[in-house]
Amino acid sequence: MSSSILREIQLSGLDVRALVEGDLPKVLELERLGYSHPWTEAVFRDCFKDTYRLWALVQEGDLRGYAVVNYMVDEAHLLNLCIHPGLRGQGAGRQLLRRALAESIKDGMAQMILEVRQSNAAAATLYRREGFEEIGRRPGYYPDAVGREDALVLVYRFT
Repeated sequence: MSSSILREIQLSGLDVRALVEGDLPKVLELERLGYSHPWTEAVFRDCFKDTYRLWALVQEGDLRGYAVVNYMVDEAHLLNLCIHPGLRGQGAGRQLLRRALAESIKDGMAQMILEVRQSNAAAATLYRREGFEEIGRRPGYYPDAVGREDALVLVYRFT
């Protein structure tokens, strides 16, 4: 297990807390800023179940990012991680990702998997720098402007 997970970073003024349903209006706003094909409110509402862990990145009380993780047996699946465009490239995504990883370890998960658009070089670089390894691809996984885009499938094994 990488010591980087246990060594959470704390950017000035940014904190991670549980995401609550009252955060949904801001989540939907960030989702629309971050993605060409955003999740709907119904999809987010469906994530408020016992098998999900939802994290909010806040700055002075304002939601600036979120992460959605689903637990299946001993596997954490990072379904969505979004950071406000004004905070990208400053370590905010890393802070949120490390919290999600650390909590998954505490909860007894053996690994975390995720899919990322093959064109999202910034996100793929972050995940790889944090210790994720590519284990496959999902052809046509994501919708895009002219059809479908492949996803890279990445894993971080805790054990």
